[in-house]
Amino acid sequence: MFCEEAGIRPAAATVEDVVEFLVGLNSGTSRATGRKLSLATLRIYRSALNCQYRKLGLPSPAASYEVGATLRGLARLREESPRQVKALREDRISAMLEACPATRHGRRDAAMIALGFAAALRRSELCGLVVADISMERTDGMIVRVRRSKTDQGGVGQRIAVPEGKIVRAISRLSAWLDAVGISDGHVFQTLGRGGVPTGRPVNPGEVARLVKRYVTKIGLDPADYSAHSLRAGFVTSAAAHRARLDKIMEVTRHRNPATVLGYIRDADCFADHAGAHFL
Repeated sequence: MFCEEAGIRPAAATVEDVVEFLVGLNSGTSRATGRKLSLATLRIYRSALNCQYRKLGLPSPAASYEVGATLRGLARLREESPRQVKALREDRISAMLEACPATRHGRRDAAMIALGFAAALRRSELCGLVVADISMERTDGMIVRVRRSKTDQGGVGQRIAVPEGKIVRAISRLSAWLDAVGISDGHVFQTLGRGGVPTGRPVNPGEVARLVKRYVTKIGLDPADYSAHSLRAGFVTSAAAHRARLDKIMEVTRHRNPATVLGYIRDADCFADHAGAHFL
């Protein structure tokens, strides 16, 4: 609609056109809720534009520095603080896994929670996994290959080592799910039809947030405080609390900027060795 009104061919849009588009969205409201569009929504629009230009094999004007600077400027004008969901530590992950029923849906939920946490996966990475991405290196460890991610837009691929462990047991839960439904190729996490039969279609990434909210509710937590990112954040926070080295944490999370990981570590350590611990 924007391109039609402005008389622009989408494939020929300029950086200035994208800036004008995003500024216009910033002043608009959602048709569904009537509320002002969030900055996260504007960033999703930018990502969608980048994706479309990649499909066309064209350089994306939305990927420019000017567009990024515009979004940062809009954030300053709004004075919005980014929403931070709570991290799910290993004890709460364990409780959520215990709450998963012994059904096909329950086994799938348990495998998604366990692997999402143990491999610190983003929701799109979790739902995008295919069976060929999973390699059982040994009985107590597997390698998960993420073919494309936020920090690997070129699709080079990133490998994550996932141990079985004693609490989360991601390998056992994943095997239980795949064996229960007989999935040997295609997407690892598929939607289920009647009778719990896999459809071949991957679970939508948006469903991961709903899954997390459903199970945190079952263990008595407020679902408003948690989302799909709580699994990834939970791994980082748990690792930091157990004194894992920064470089080893980043091997799993694949963060490029140590400052991002240090933010989680500071949250985990804020009461450890507190200056007032012995007199307050």
